[in-house]
Amino acid sequence: MSGTIFRFWALVCLAAAPAFAQIAMTPFSASLAGITTDTAVREEREPKPDFGREIEANKSHAIPAAEIVGFQFLLNRFDRAHFGCCDYNVTMDTVRRNLRSSWVVDRDPFTVNQLGHPYQGSMYHGFARSAGLNFWESWGYTFLGSAVWEIAGESTLPSRNDQIATGIGGAFLGESLFRLSNLVLEHDALPAWLRELGAAAISPPTGFNRHAFGDRFRRPFPSRDPIYFTRLQVGASTSDKGNVGPSQTGLHRNEALADFYIDYGLPGKKDYDYSRPFDYFSLQATTSSANGFENVMTHGTLVAKGYDVGKNYRGIVGLYGSYDYIAPQTFRVSSTALSLGTTAQYRITELMQLLGTARLGLGYTAVGTIRSSAENDFHYGVTPQALASLRLIFGGRAAIDVTGREYYVSRVAAADRGGHENIIRMDAALTVRVYKRHGITIKFLGNRRDANYPDIGSVRQERNTVGFFYTLLGHDRFGAADWD
Repeated sequence: MSGTIFRFWALVCLAAAPAFAQIAMTPFSASLAGITTDTAVREEREPKPDFGREIEANKSHAIPAAEIVGFQFLLNRFDRAHFGCCDYNVTMDTVRRNLRSSWVVDRDPFTVNQLGHPYQGSMYHGFARSAGLNFWESWGYTFLGSAVWEIAGESTLPSRNDQIATGIGGAFLGESLFRLSNLVLEHDALPAWLRELGAAAISPPTGFNRHAFGDRFRRPFPSRDPIYFTRLQVGASTSDKGNVGPSQTGLHRNEALADFYIDYGLPGKKDYDYSRPFDYFSLQATTSSANGFENVMTHGTLVAKGYDVGKNYRGIVGLYGSYDYIAPQTFRVSSTALSLGTTAQYRITELMQLLGTARLGLGYTAVGTIRSSAENDFHYGVTPQALASLRLIFGGRAAIDVTGREYYVSRVAAADRGGHENIIRMDAALTVRVYKRHGITIKFLGNRRDANYPDIGSVRQERNTVGFFYTLLGHDRFGAADWD
């Protein structure tokens, strides 16, 4: 495996070493733009009400089960009408056959399997979460809902790749969307109607349950007032000629881009714990004029513990769940994974702080070139992967962000012609705040795919872009937090 990102990850881990030692020693868009009005340096204020007991008392196990089945029935009817014969012609014979058959790897188009299915899973998860169930209960509904769809929602053989993308990746994506929708609902600076509309647009099941059952599910999830950083960017990028390799699609060298990013539950708040899954999470989504979604990426803590080392170092460490979808025109990669890692903040001086995340884990990944004549030309495999991300903050004026990702898609569980692939994605950005929360950003983004297969040999695809963006910052200090 290429060591580029892993060396970078190791450097970040050096900064995180005190954290691990400490743990070892102690046994769409108005609503999104609206939540960028908060500040990381918070004045003393009354805490938001905690409706946890009321939510627990009103929760339902039957309602989300019925909603998931109803949603699947309507989706099957729509798909049958839209796509025609024969994948959605479900009968009792196809259900009995699927119950008895072995699970396979299907060859549906990449965007269907790796973007559509995780979003479908996020709907299952959202129905359960907005009906008052906790994360783990909702994950169970998501996983079982995916299995029901594979057996009784389609007439094709059930596929294990869809079960992972929908039943696991969908839960990770769904929890991030659920938390984000509740953040909008809690945001008092927005009009009530806009909060409701924004929350429903981000998490449709949340909006549905809030309005379909009167007051029963209208209490917002208790967020415990986390520190969060949001960033909304609109701009354009241009690329060099790149190396399109076997891709048969034309490369759009110039593209317009819109990017939303949130870091939720940042370390530094003394009375904020990480006892619940996704009490810390990160979510990024970028749309492109060239190919729709350029990326959707999220990761969050499943089991975590906060720590502090001295007066100037605070963070969290634990097990992360992640879902990534990346499509830089020439190739595509999508992964659902579990990782060990840390997210931390180091106060270098009063005006300079360092935020970072480092993860190292294992996932199940799909990757392949983009071919206009073969949308199902991609490879699956078990994937060691790493992420390292750093943000150096210069007071409230500027920040430098550097993030590296690497995926080594092995031949383990490949179920195809064998071979392996290595994907590297690097981005670096300089953001300068010009006025209040308005800033400008210059960003470099590099993507490279190296593949090797017995029948085609070695293949390389590469694309590098430089972009210029208007940036609306959620915090005038780029997410840095003050603490005592």
